[in-house]
Amino acid sequence: MSSSNAIRRDVGPFALMLTGLGSIIGSGWLFGAWRAAGLAGPGAIWAWVLGAAIIMTVALTYAELGAMFPESGGMVRYGHYSHGSLVGFIAGWANWIAIASTTPVEAEASVQYMASWPWQWAQDLYHVTGGVGELSHTGLGIAAVLVVIYFLLNFWSVKLFARSNTAITVFKLIVPAATGLALIASGFHSENFSVGIHGDHHAIDFAAVLTAVATAGIVFSFNGFQSPVNLAGEARNPGRSIPLAVVGSILLATVIYVILQIAYLGAVPHDMLAKAGWHGIDFRSPFAELAIIVNLQWLAMLLYVDAFISPSGTGMTYTATTARMIYGMERNGTLPKIFGRIHPKWGVPRPAMWFNLIVSFLFLFFFRGWGTLAAVISVATIISYLTGPVSVMTLRRTATELHRPLRIAGLPVLAGVAFIMATELLYWAKWPLTGEIILLMVVALPVYLYYQAKSHWHDFGRQLKGAYWLIVYLPVIAFVSWAGSTTFGGQGYLPYGIDLAVVAVIGLVFYVWGVKSGWRTPAVEAACDTAHTHPDLAHVSPDENTSVRS
Repeated sequence: MSSSNAIRRDVGPFALMLTGLGSIIGSGWLFGAWRAAGLAGPGAIWAWVLGAAIIMTVALTYAELGAMFPESGGMVRYGHYSHGSLVGFIAGWANWIAIASTTPVEAEASVQYMASWPWQWAQDLYHVTGGVGELSHTGLGIAAVLVVIYFLLNFWSVKLFARSNTAITVFKLIVPAATGLALIASGFHSENFSVGIHGDHHAIDFAAVLTAVATAGIVFSFNGFQSPVNLAGEARNPGRSIPLAVVGSILLATVIYVILQIAYLGAVPHDMLAKAGWHGIDFRSPFAELAIIVNLQWLAMLLYVDAFISPSGTGMTYTATTARMIYGMERNGTLPKIFGRIHPKWGVPRPAMWFNLIVSFLFLFFFRGWGTLAAVISVATIISYLTGPVSVMTLRRTATELHRPLRIAGLPVLAGVAFIMATELLYWAKWPLTGEIILLMVVALPVYLYYQAKSHWHDFGRQLKGAYWLIVYLPVIAFVSWAGSTTFGGQGYLPYGIDLAVVAVIGLVFYVWGVKSGWRTPAVEAACDTAHTHPDLAHVSPDENTSVRS
């Protein structure tokens, strides 16, 4: 019996939804409205709505997969099922980079909010040099302590994690809602909505809205929908719980984020906008400073408290999900076997948790500001979205006999739209960031090749054939990003407007190619055999015989 049977199914549907909501409403709500307004002005409201719609299409494809394969770390497994180990490894690496770096960025957010406290020692925790904000050594030390606290709260069982996360998430819902409503009721300036990004008259800048979706923390925030999927192995009745958790968390978070964006736009003093427009507004602790400006001292104090609780709740959630992702990558046969070990008493993958703790420290000390690390997370997140729509459609063809507790209507169209929009998001992130993160995807390939060599390159030809579409896709998008319009940081060889159409066509071509490249992998064969032999058992993914690990 697979070791994954030791994973406990203790999380109910409501707790699972709060896990997703707790991940979405983290540091993004503290900084996202400010950054989005700086990029798109009043158009930031549409950026949140558009971002939520795009993420919903992607999330629904993963909801079907999560219900179909309710296992821990599922987000790094689906590409492995549909296209083999190489696609699984690339997708898993991108997904893990995006999620693993979120734990330290949440800790950084808490410390950055501390820097606006009215004491010199607090203000010294964060400084801006050359337009780039970074934590001081003391600030990094406090952030490291927070990361350790997140780790310890997950070290003793998933049930403890779920209970603490539920209480924190309820608090996290109340404070943002109260913040938005209080700011709207106290000093709301409707004339702000006529001020443009640079202080001129506001008109919707569609390109600015698109860039805000990709880089202002919107994708970064909504990426929390992954948490219920990655915790599917701990869910009771995953066929019902996962779609409820994914859809419910995105919808509730969208309402809160739109309210917050409207409140932020209306609360900024009009005379501050007269200097340089929305682009010139610079806050360390946006909502707390606005609360002080409108004489809501009680709200400012509440926000300073929540600046620890909101990011900490998200940090705890991601500490749990990253451990499950390393566990899932081990089951793909591309990490040492020790990372697949589950503690017999507490039911959590502790070796994987220790590994992620070390990686969190590395991210923390190499990327010392919320904005810098959030940009890395956003683009890595977008890359991780690419395999879900392709995998779910491929598996409808190659694994027809597997039970699907959730079957999304209109999936061929929905999955195609999801892949195309993920491709657009990657382009909107702007060159050179797009190219830099795509290059980061290549860095880990020696790890994959090492494990292939250990298995004497068994079936490597089929794995490579199943991955050609993704191997070609990444440099093509990097090239288009470089050659695209100057609006998105390119060289201007493609004019604005035409570039968006070209990217959409490229997305459609690679979506079709990706779906056709899928094959009946050993992982799917093993899953189908298990389902056929034990049809009444909940799905537990077995290790296929081709995986060789140390």
